[in-house]
Amino acid sequence: MDWGTELWDQYDIIEKHTQSGLELVEKYVKFVKERTEIEQNYAKQLRNLSKKYNLKRIGKDEPECRLSSYQSFLEILNEMNDYAGQRELIAENMMMNICIDLTKYLQELKQERKMYLMEAKKAQQSLESTYKQLDSSKKRFEREWREAERAAQYAEKTDQDINATKADVEKAKQQAHMRAHVAEECKNDYAAQLQKYNKEQNEFYFNDMPLIFNKVQDLDERRVRKLAQGYILFSDTEKHVMPIIGKCLEGMTKAGTNVNERNDSMVVIEQNKSGFERPGDVEFEDYSQGINRASSDSSLGTPKGPMELLGKNRSKNFWLFSKKSKLSPSTLPPFSTPPPSPANGPPSPKFGRDPLSYCLKEINKTVKPRISSFRTLRRSPTVTEDFTHLPPEQRRKRLQQKLEEICKELQKEVDQSEALGKMKDVYEKNPQMGDPASLASQISQTSQSIERLRGELNKYETWLAEAGGRGDTLRYKSHTFNNNGAHDVLGPDGAHSDESTPDPSQAIYAEFDDDFEDEELTAPIGKCTAMYSFPGASEGTISMQEGEVLAVVEEDKGDGWTRVRRNNGDEGYIPTSYVTISINK
Repeated sequence: MDWGTELWDQYDIIEKHTQSGLELVEKYVKFVKERTEIEQNYAKQLRNLSKKYNLKRIGKDEPECRLSSYQSFLEILNEMNDYAGQRELIAENMMMNICIDLTKYLQELKQERKMYLMEAKKAQQSLESTYKQLDSSKKRFEREWREAERAAQYAEKTDQDINATKADVEKAKQQAHMRAHVAEECKNDYAAQLQKYNKEQNEFYFNDMPLIFNKVQDLDERRVRKLAQGYILFSDTEKHVMPIIGKCLEGMTKAGTNVNERNDSMVVIEQNKSGFERPGDVEFEDYSQGINRASSDSSLGTPKGPMELLGKNRSKNFWLFSKKSKLSPSTLPPFSTPPPSPANGPPSPKFGRDPLSYCLKEINKTVKPRISSFRTLRRSPTVTEDFTHLPPEQRRKRLQQKLEEICKELQKEVDQSEALGKMKDVYEKNPQMGDPASLASQISQTSQSIERLRGELNKYETWLAEAGGRGDTLRYKSHTFNNNGAHDVLGPDGAHSDESTPDPSQAIYAEFDDDFEDEELTAPIGKCTAMYSFPGASEGTISMQEGEVLAVVEEDKGDGWTRVRRNNGDEGYIPTSYVTISINK
């Protein structure tokens, strides 16, 4: 059933219903907007919460960073941050796919509805205008017909009047005839207007208005269908991100299962063990024998006494071994007490109750200035470059870590020096590619950095050997370039060897040729296509023709050259700017 046939006379109802439908769409859009605001505020609060409790401000060297419980907590915070991102995504998708889309569609519906209603009003106005013309012609016909009847009656009355003249009778008949003719014309006009109105009315109620009402019906059905899609999107938007939200929650669960309490305990041990030996038994010192007090005070060089006990005992009761001041035994002065008396002598009454406190009191009397210096050292421990302020185990770790950092930095400088030397040699053989003198300052600066790093490397290796650690550090290439771009060969100890090459460029590329011969063919990491031809006249380079496809063996490391290989196995370097490269993923 259609509105045009069933609701042909319910124009006002249709207008009101369609307006109500548009208002429902507006109300739903407003509802979804408020929902997006809730999601955005929720996501913002989650992000702020994650940021508030995120402990990334702590440095990587902090002990807590290696604990699984700490790492799992950070992982939970990261997952919650991702969860907040998914809530933001829900709000964004709802805003884009529902609010904005429905608002745009609503404007189109309003314009279309307005156009249909205007067409209906125009048809209504046209029918009303035709009806007014019909009513006017009808009234005129009625008026003229009455006038014609009165004229006919007057003519008949005049014709029967014996006193009327023939001229009066003729005049009355002419007047009646004229009125009858006018009335007949009005009748014909009224009939024509009536026929026209009936035709328009039939067209209005059976064609024009049904067509408009059916269009309005289609509009309303499309509105309902679009609104239904908006209802579905309201839930589907959240359903689409539920798998990712589920992964976030699974990540939080996994973070909890990854906590390993045993591993955390081992990490705490590894990070905080001092490497000291456990203290030995305190020997009994018999003061009951007659011992010269002066000799007791003067025998500070003996290795058995309470101060040595302070140096050996690592219990928490002594401030020396607290976390605040980690002093190695080598920093303590060799205090001692008088030699012990024979073990068979009777004990002293003062020594019977608390021998340790008694010994400390005796030492305080004789070496008070030194004890005060220890207290000062406790308050402000000195941090040294060789980490001697740390216990042996911690010192060894820190020295090893420092060596690794220096080796990495040294390797970086050596690579840069190689690249600069290679570029200088290419510029010397191909002046059109660049000026070799422009690289002199960079080569000099790099050489100075290498020498400085070598000095630091030797210094820390010596300290590591003193700490009892193994001297295994990161290996770095044992070649670099001097200020002139020449190739220097370094021995295992980092010193320059006596070997040298007469031609720097020959040394450079001879080395690369040796690498190509000795090493196995490495798998290509991509392909490149030559945009320009390259002669490859320099040692270590390879020629290519425009459009030639080569396999990429080694990417450009910042020096402007890429290592490639032909199908026949020939390898060499080409300018990176001469080719287009595609790396395999």
